[in-house]
Amino acid sequence: MEKRALIIGASGIVGSNLADQLLSTGWTVSGLSRGRTAMSPAVEPIVADLTSAASVSEALAGKHFSHVFFTAWSRQATEKDNIRVNGAMVRHVLDAVGPSGIVSHAALVTGLKHYLGPFEAYATGGVPITPFREEQGRQPVENFYYEQEDRLFEAAQRYDFGWSVHRPHTIIGFAIGNAMNMGVTLAVYATLCKQTGQPFVFPGSAAQWNSLTDMTDARLLARHLEWAATSGNARNEDFNVVNGDVFRWKWLWPQIAAYFGIEAVPFDGEVRPLEARMQNAAQAWSDIAARFDLKEADLSKLASWWHTDADLGRPMEVLTDMTKSRKAGFLDYQSTPDAFLALFDRLKAEWIIPR
Repeated sequence: MEKRALIIGASGIVGSNLADQLLSTGWTVSGLSRGRTAMSPAVEPIVADLTSAASVSEALAGKHFSHVFFTAWSRQATEKDNIRVNGAMVRHVLDAVGPSGIVSHAALVTGLKHYLGPFEAYATGGVPITPFREEQGRQPVENFYYEQEDRLFEAAQRYDFGWSVHRPHTIIGFAIGNAMNMGVTLAVYATLCKQTGQPFVFPGSAAQWNSLTDMTDARLLARHLEWAATSGNARNEDFNVVNGDVFRWKWLWPQIAAYFGIEAVPFDGEVRPLEARMQNAAQAWSDIAARFDLKEADLSKLASWWHTDADLGRPMEVLTDMTKSRKAGFLDYQSTPDAFLALFDRLKAEWIIPR
């Protein structure tokens, strides 16, 4: 049967890279979104309000897909609202496409907050021992990831299709206007430091500076999603997905600085969050964009200070085990430093940061 993919969030950091991957291997790809951000011209755009069952049903009427990929979420003020809204989004899509009987697999991308807890209770409870393993299960707190999973499991049983859940760590990849994008945020931060003479200070905690950690390249995640959608070994399974290497920020931070031709300030043990320090950076970025004729002068569409602060400020080691994927047959690997450099090179090529 022809592989016809529906990607929820096809313009985001995960969805856009997934679309590129699937298109490169012969899939037909449609993207369901609010229509605010452009997608690849090779992706069929479908516009709907994901929070409205009627809007989703109308937009998907008469359309058939073999695979569905959820790569987007809607950030709300409280976890209770996150649960209500994001769980409903999954339900609305699967109730619209499931009755056709054509869907063979649906994949859900969540993340390591499965183990760490939601932002409201982030890393405050009994965080499992590292490296995180799928068998460690859920935390005893409300978490919209769990609600999304439950709606996926429920629909899979009702409409008789397979499922997979994918839990990346912090994602490195090209996307503009993404709410959680450390790679682009660090590129913007380094550029601001270089152009304004500010020191390139690590904004996070001593635990993150000194401990082992890992990350997930969006391109590797895309390959993982395609593998799970087409492999019997991955049917009805949850997976962690990271690059396969480990590092310490005390080792990587100077390498990022060297790429931008600036000096990394040695970490002195004090946490210096970016969100507080970058309050007046919008005008400086606008000036830089004008000087170098950059494509995006609106800093808010590039940098997600709060998310990078949350990741780099965690008070414990965060490290992920990939054994389950390896044993099931996914053997891909990506160097994390190379992932950052490839992203920075593309940001220059696209005139998002100065060349």
